[in-house]
Amino acid sequence: MFKFYNPNPRGRRVGDCTVRALTAALDLTWHEAYDLMCRKGAEVCDMPSANAVWGETLRERGMVREVIPDLCPDCYTIGEFAADNPSGLFVVGTGNHVVTIDNGTVYDSWDSRCEIPQYFYRRR
Repeated sequence: MFKFYNPNPRGRRVGDCTVRALTAALDLTWHEAYDLMCRKGAEVCDMPSANAVWGETLRERGMVREVIPDLCPDCYTIGEFAADNPSGLFVVGTGNHVVTIDNGTVYDSWDSRCEIPQYFYRRR
């Protein structure tokens, strides 16, 4: 299932997917997630939206990273991942997009269920 979700205070829908995903996964406001990522980025001397920065932010809050098996690299979608995981909290990365899935529902500012996931973070 897909649910429109855009906590961006100005309604922007491009360029801040990591911030949006962290707001949903960590129950933060857009500004809180942005500030958190900026502080972590400054700490490790990398950009706030870098995979290593937001990934470390999630790990510090009890999430673990797992890789999606490479059995069919172009045929397994975020929508199928959500259907296969009807319970639990996940932050899923595609390589150029990040989205939160909570109890089988994809929370995003656009319907990204056809995107191909590469890895995910899950709550322990």
